Amino acid sequence: MKLPITDKFLWDLYGLLEKTGNIIDFALSNKYRQASILVDGLNPVIDKYQKEMGKREFSKLIYYLKRKNYIKSQNLRGKKAIILTKEGLGKTLKASFKTEHKTKRRDGKWIMLTFDIPIQHKKARALLRSILNNLEYKMFQQSIWVSPFDISSKTERLLQAYSLDGYVKIFLIEELWDSKQYNKL
Repeated sequence: MKLPITDKFLWDLYGLLEKTGNIIDFALSNKYRQASILVDGLNPVIDKYQKEMGKREFSKLIYYLKRKNYIKSQNLRGKKAIILTKEGLGKTLKASFKTEHKTKRRDGKWIMLTFDIPIQHKKARALLRSILNNLEYKMFQQSIWVSPFDISSKTERLLQAYSLDGYVKIFLIEELWDSKQYNKL
């Protein structure tokens, strides 16, 4: 699947943050913190897109991303910087889910995730379900989701990033049976 240029650019920024180690601090920080990427002659992502697209098209891309609140630009320590917002991180992760090839676990085991989020936290519950859908978990019951894919580490990272890990329990199970039909899933 080919990514739109906006998703590709955000994904490349995310990759740059991941290489520098800033992404974990950013993802686990409070919701008002942002991750910054300096825009100077030493930034390979910015340089790559400016060369490929030209300055005018690159400026349009930056303007669009700012308008959608995926990035902000500011002066940091006397240099211009692009700041990836939480919305930008969310958009980036969704794009990565769509393009990532998932493989089934080699041991044949399934990941089962259960959650119990209080009723007053409807947005958190909706966010968790969205994450599980994007990771291609399947709903087994209302708050029990399963997956045959090897995505437990990505699941744990996302749960921590969005402070949902306190509501969730993850299990590794040998077999999954559908009790209505007595068939192995």
